[in-house]
Amino acid sequence: MDRVAAVAVIDTQGRVTGWSEGARLLTGHPAEEVVGRPAADLLAGEPPVEARTAGAEAWYGTVTLRHRDGHRFDLAVTVCPVDRGDGRSAGYAVTAEPPGTALAAQAFEQASMSMSVFDLQQRYLRVNDAACKVLGVPEVALTGRFFPDTVADIEENRGFLRHLREVAETGTPVRYENFAVAPALDREHFWSLEMWPLHDASGTRTAVAIAAYDSTGQYWARRRLALLNEAATHIGTTLDVVRTAQELIEVLVPHYADFASVDLLDWVLGADEPPMLPADDVELHRVACKSTGPIAPGVAVRVGETQIYRPPAPPALALREGRAVLAHAGEPGFRAWLADRDEHAPEGRPFRKGVHSMIAAPLRARGTTLGVVVCVRLAHPEDYGPDDAVFTEELASRAAVCIDNARRFARERTTALALQHSLLPSGPPGQVALDVAHRYLPCRSQAGIGGDWFDVIPLSGGRVGLVVGDVVGHGISSSATMGRLRTAVRTLAESTCRPTNS
Repeated sequence: MDRVAAVAVIDTQGRVTGWSEGARLLTGHPAEEVVGRPAADLLAGEPPVEARTAGAEAWYGTVTLRHRDGHRFDLAVTVCPVDRGDGRSAGYAVTAEPPGTALAAQAFEQASMSMSVFDLQQRYLRVNDAACKVLGVPEVALTGRFFPDTVADIEENRGFLRHLREVAETGTPVRYENFAVAPALDREHFWSLEMWPLHDASGTRTAVAIAAYDSTGQYWARRRLALLNEAATHIGTTLDVVRTAQELIEVLVPHYADFASVDLLDWVLGADEPPMLPADDVELHRVACKSTGPIAPGVAVRVGETQIYRPPAPPALALREGRAVLAHAGEPGFRAWLADRDEHAPEGRPFRKGVHSMIAAPLRARGTTLGVVVCVRLAHPEDYGPDDAVFTEELASRAAVCIDNARRFARERTTALALQHSLLPSGPPGQVALDVAHRYLPCRSQAGIGGDWFDVIPLSGGRVGLVVGDVVGHGISSSATMGRLRTAVRTLAESTCRPTNS
């Protein structure tokens, strides 16, 4: 149905004397069926009392009509008296918009997304309430103004103006996404924009409509998912604890944080079993950190140094509670973290002018706490939020498994090497039957140890037993098996080769 107004003219006797094309489209009655008939024949009931008593006053209200096909419908109408010019009434002009027209206007005004309409010369025609809030000015301050005259920095809005002109000139709808700082918003937002042409009843292009949706939350959700996918391929490429921590930092900086650090408990870097986690102050060893600029909290504690975290600093809470802790500038935990940092490096205090939020997440694997990862934002305009805390905790959990795998490998390798070296002979035993030279080359497996061994066994009668063995496999199990076989071979050789008394 064309969105054109319906108009009817009614004389003082209540007969229809005029009937527009819009009225025909609205009611289904052609003019020849209506003109000359009482207007009451079109009603599905009595007209409102206010309409019957309006007299010389204009009246606006709702009437119930009967369509030509028989169905009833309510219609908002405006009834205006028509004067002949000599003070006498000539009747009434009744106008009505098609059903839904008022609702469409309300939908535009009350839409949650920013909507606006420009003429073909990029001048504002309409702006809805959401757009006014984003722009920080009322609609009356924009109507009729050329778009470039309403923005402080036209260079930042050059892309918007280019797309606006493109739609006005070609009539082709445009959809795109970009970052922009709205005048009434305190930070940069990610916008999804759609522009499309408007046409009149004849098909002539008359204006350009724009809808802008703030998709900042969805954008960061996509970025977090992409970082998780990147972490799956970039973290844990080696069985080295320090290198694994560095890989985690490389994923976080600069895409997610302006500064990030990984601090581990001392036992993680050694061969000891995990001790009980202290309830209050926690001392950790920094193994990796990275920042995007020269002024960052990384100058406080360098790689290889130790850091003591005290509650209520977020890193200490994260270690104690086993969850990610979020903090923003001005909060008690944030101030406690700054105090800990300044205690180590008071000369680095200028960095705090830009830092606005941080997250500390525990590195936990298989129920054991290994350390903590800290992410800080300075240049990033977006504050960390609850979704970021969930993401950081998930990423820290994945990285912790890789760190724990590297720790377990290093511990097993150290143990196996010690076992193997204790079982192998330190040198050939003294004997007179022959000269022995030896060289032992361990296997080149990732573990670096296996079940190969050699032995020289002095026997009675000037004899010597030479043994070379190989146990399939690598690691502690193979080394232990090697030790048992070596002992068994020596025992067997000595017992079977012992001289008998005749």
